[in-house]
Amino acid sequence: MQIAFDQWTKGRKINTLGTNAGAEKLPFQTWRHFKEAFAPELVARAVRESHLPVRTCIDPFGGSGTTALACQFLGVDPITMEVNPYLADLIEAKLTAYDSTSLTHDLGLIIRTVRSTRGDHDLSWLPATFVAPGVNNRWLFEYDVAQRIESYRTAIASLANPTHQMFFRAILGGFLIEVSNVLISGKGRRYRQNWQLRKHSPETVDQQFLNRVQKALYEIARYASRPVSKYTLIRGDCRETITDAPMADLAVFSPPYPNSFDYTDVYNVELWALGYLNDSADNRSLRQSTLASHVQIQRNYAPRPLESATLNDVSQKLHASRELLWSRWIPNMVDGYFADMAGVMKSLASRLNPQGEAWAVVGDSLYANIHIPVATILAELAPVCGFEAVHVEAFRSMRASPQQGGKQELAESLVVFRKM
Repeated sequence: MQIAFDQWTKGRKINTLGTNAGAEKLPFQTWRHFKEAFAPELVARAVRESHLPVRTCIDPFGGSGTTALACQFLGVDPITMEVNPYLADLIEAKLTAYDSTSLTHDLGLIIRTVRSTRGDHDLSWLPATFVAPGVNNRWLFEYDVAQRIESYRTAIASLANPTHQMFFRAILGGFLIEVSNVLISGKGRRYRQNWQLRKHSPETVDQQFLNRVQKALYEIARYASRPVSKYTLIRGDCRETITDAPMADLAVFSPPYPNSFDYTDVYNVELWALGYLNDSADNRSLRQSTLASHVQIQRNYAPRPLESATLNDVSQKLHASRELLWSRWIPNMVDGYFADMAGVMKSLASRLNPQGEAWAVVGDSLYANIHIPVATILAELAPVCGFEAVHVEAFRSMRASPQQGGKQELAESLVVFRKM
């Protein structure tokens, strides 16, 4: 598998290794498309160039699982954390070793159960906007499609093997958006063009499920002998769980950016339709358990750390411009974001071996023409977190989000920290 990584990275410069570069090429990553997926090439580079020989690597923001999955192919023991229960299951489904024959047997059980189901499930627990007739003549799923999805969900839940439940649930979640009337983008959830004219059917769900399971079974068989098969997955808010992690030689991660976009919303469809959320209280609790990178929910934002001169300047400007901002909570959110990041870095330093490195991909933000240079601020905070910043490298420009104006190009940077 190292050969595959060498082939992918051969001749490629770091400015091509931004978010999602090459991620779809990594086996298992097509189980669910991630626009914001991490670049596996960068994980390979970090392992190769690390100051320490790397036997164990930690990622406190598991996301799509790219860092952990890449580590298995690179012969490195992965440790990963994820607060989103859908993503945590998806990560574990990718990292797990399976018996293909047993999975195929359970696939047959699922198909037979679905075929024998009348499709009259009680869907009242889903948000009203999910199932036709929806709200104000808008809905995510046709009624028959929602019924078929629920038939698969309940059939999967009836399997005796919980690991197989996790696998098939991950496959089911991977195409929910494709059989819905919406698209997910940086602007959030939006309806497809002419969605009323292109209705999906239960048979579309059947075909998607079978095709994707067959493709996944092929990948499982082909890559059954990964250099490393074990892993450590810690579920929960990394701000609280990092101290529970084993010691590591390296950290590679990309935290949410302070761009006022709630990444929980990206997976809202899967979280509800797969049964991870049962009511609005569940949804609120999950959103409050994420990094303070958005203002979509009321929360108590921690005060900013004072050790960064750049952050002090930026914060003062934001607070002075509060009336010009689309949300008056943005200055507090930015302060809280760096308080959260400082806490994560301090905890991470406690889990890295001496001279261990943390490779972080971070993105800048912009509010009311006030630029927030995230890499610079984190580099200034590094000493009080137990690190020195040994390398800062801007390798991609990204357009500001609609919440930030959508025009000026912002830097996405690699910051390499070394434990002091």
